[in-house]
Amino acid sequence: MVEEGVLRVVRSGGSELNFRRAVFSADSKYLFCVSGDFVKVYSTVTEECVHILQGHSKMVTGIQLNPNNHLQLYSSSLDGTIKLWDYLDGILIKTFIVGHKLHGLFTLAHAENSVFVTINKEKPDVFQLVSVKLPKSSSQEIEAKEVSFVLDYINQSPKCVAFGHEGEYVAAVRDFYLSVYFFKKKTTSRFTLSSSKNKKHAKNDFTCVACHPKEDCIASGHRDGKIRLWRNFDDDKKYTYTCLHWHHDMVMDLAFSVTGASLLSGGRESVLVEWRDATEKNKEFLPRLGATIEHISVSPAGDLFCTSHSDNKIIVIHRNLEASAVIQGLVKDRNIFTGLLIDPRTRALVLNGKPGHLQFYSLQNDKQLYNLDIIQQEYINDYDLIQIELTKAAFGCQGNWLATVEQRQEKETELELQMKLWAYNKKTQGFVLNTKVSMPHDDHITALCFCNARKSETPTLVTCSKDGYFKVWILTDDSDIYKKAVGWTCDFVGSYHKYQATNCCFSEDGSLLAVSFEETVTLWDSETWELKCTFCQRAGKVRYLCFGRFTCSKYLLGATDNDILCCWNLLSCTLEWSTKLSVRVLEPDRNSENIAAISQSSEGSDLFVFKPSEPRPLYIQKNISREEVHWGVFVPRDVPETFTSESYQWLNRSQLYFLTKSQSLLTFSAKSPEEKLTPTSKQLLAEESLPTTPFYFILGKHRQQQDEKLNTMGNELVQLPVTENIPAISELLHTPAHVLPSASFLCTMFVNSLLLSKKTNSDEEIPDDEDMEEKESDSSDEENDVTEKVQDTNDIDAEEDIIHQLSKSEEKELRKLRKVDYSWLAAL
Repeated sequence: MVEEGVLRVVRSGGSELNFRRAVFSADSKYLFCVSGDFVKVYSTVTEECVHILQGHSKMVTGIQLNPNNHLQLYSSSLDGTIKLWDYLDGILIKTFIVGHKLHGLFTLAHAENSVFVTINKEKPDVFQLVSVKLPKSSSQEIEAKEVSFVLDYINQSPKCVAFGHEGEYVAAVRDFYLSVYFFKKKTTSRFTLSSSKNKKHAKNDFTCVACHPKEDCIASGHRDGKIRLWRNFDDDKKYTYTCLHWHHDMVMDLAFSVTGASLLSGGRESVLVEWRDATEKNKEFLPRLGATIEHISVSPAGDLFCTSHSDNKIIVIHRNLEASAVIQGLVKDRNIFTGLLIDPRTRALVLNGKPGHLQFYSLQNDKQLYNLDIIQQEYINDYDLIQIELTKAAFGCQGNWLATVEQRQEKETELELQMKLWAYNKKTQGFVLNTKVSMPHDDHITALCFCNARKSETPTLVTCSKDGYFKVWILTDDSDIYKKAVGWTCDFVGSYHKYQATNCCFSEDGSLLAVSFEETVTLWDSETWELKCTFCQRAGKVRYLCFGRFTCSKYLLGATDNDILCCWNLLSCTLEWSTKLSVRVLEPDRNSENIAAISQSSEGSDLFVFKPSEPRPLYIQKNISREEVHWGVFVPRDVPETFTSESYQWLNRSQLYFLTKSQSLLTFSAKSPEEKLTPTSKQLLAEESLPTTPFYFILGKHRQQQDEKLNTMGNELVQLPVTENIPAISELLHTPAHVLPSASFLCTMFVNSLLLSKKTNSDEEIPDDEDMEEKESDSSDEENDVTEKVQDTNDIDAEEDIIHQLSKSEEKELRKLRKVDYSWLAAL
């Protein structure tokens, strides 16, 4: 049960994984990345999130491993604190309160008990690099007020700051300036590139910087796509630089390998370039990574790289430039036209993803399941080009059908419109294009919806358009002499005084269709398509429309442009009630009578949960978000909650998610993010902490199975001997390799030692002679009881146990008896 008063608005997921560079653990097993005000710990092998480090109250801006303890992690945040974590257990160790907003974090192995952070004091666009001394104390919260200035006028982004060989210097870039601060000399050298404003399309300003780990060399990336390698920068007059040029657009990030033998670069071409020996001729490519490369990271062991992309994706790459894992977050599109949908099959969140795609996103695991290519055209990354936009989508028939609408309009009179119907294929476990309709309407499609009533025999789809018509599409038989097939065709076209059709929805049983034409709401019979009733309140254009469900199915609700929420009674055909409310989201719960309305006020967005039949709202929460909420959806729960309070019972069967203007996905929850992790990810974390040696696979798994058998059998059997106590195994494990005989000689002995025989107490207590007498008596009893049809099952089990549990001495006696010659009995 969840106590009353603990419900709060939390970030559900979908935060930017590409906000800062990802960081590898020392053994390359884990990858740390910033995600809003959390730090997420991912497995580089399974791609699962194994921990969520929660403790910061504002956005996390930097993460770094503790140079003195590779099992600990530092994190900085805009809340002015630096936190030290034990990332294996997900435990917060210490909190250092700095007092300034921290925009970046850097650590050095040579700087003991100190870290470097980026802060801004006076002007909002001027940042400083300072050193913060972390005092030693037994308390968990410590004030770190000892701050020393290092560099001024630097860029906010951490990829514009890099520390050099053995921490002797630090380089920072901004605009057309490269600043290098030497810690021993305590001097700063500044190098300037000409802005080249008089040259056509020449842009020399810096975008990123990286330092060679073994030599005094600085690599800088520029907006014109060039990479410059700076040397002899300790002298303001004798410095030199060489240029590497492959990128046609700005260089987004640079990173040296651990040994410094190669330089990695990435940009908008979605190609990772490896410059070997820092020469232009010797370079390798990893192309088609899907989106702009924002950051590049290298593991401390040097065996893995990772790239962060603009589509909220992290790709783990092996040293030989082969992608091994992909961690895909919620893709932030420029505009969410489709709204928030729920796939009835997977209960995944469905919305606009990559250009021309629908993304299916798991809310429970905060992970993208897959992308569905709707437009099926190559995307050209050009800001001046008018792209085809995916504007509408809807699921129908328990997830068996998907309808999408795509459009492109270069001029007012040139509208390209397509509607596609996708059928779910059980064999491929995906959607396959079934019907494509070119120009289903003469103007923009404003809404589309399926009839999801279970009693409906024919799948039905309705589309509304600004051309003043709504069309009904039904599934028909499209078979021919070659194959059996089905397709969609238009069955009915309706209108009302040539007003623009703005919204449509079916009732729960599918008997009524409601279509709004600007300020008028019309009701149509779904069998005959006759107009039954109209509602007109003259309260503005109807923006949202929905039917009540279950006991409230006789009500119809609509929200207008003039901030009026109306409720009509379908039995009496009258207005039941209306209220003044600036509704931005009107979402019914599919599993209950509840309806959620999110309104916009001067202070932020407010939530109202109500039943159409009751005048008093069930739940009201003010200021759930400071931003405007654009979309919302109820997601059915896999396991119902047990809220006892009447105010929270609307969350028992479903959970409400909503998307803000900045595309933050929020929800109401009483659990911490760490509690939401699935048990499988916890199990993966526990298994990965064990050493995976070859003998672990032979002995460890066998020991686990052995323990499970012992637990199930209880005290009936004596505990089997541990494999480590077998002489053959102990001799094999402890004898030096150069003394052991060949492996072929040891193989049979080693395998036979693993075949354990079962023993009972009777083997040790009963002598051999008594065993033989018992066997003879048992055999004679069997001869006498041949005529019996039914035997006691307990006697059979006991008899089988005795037969199968012979000792070695008994086996020898039986072998002797077999060799005895009984041929003389034939003469008798």
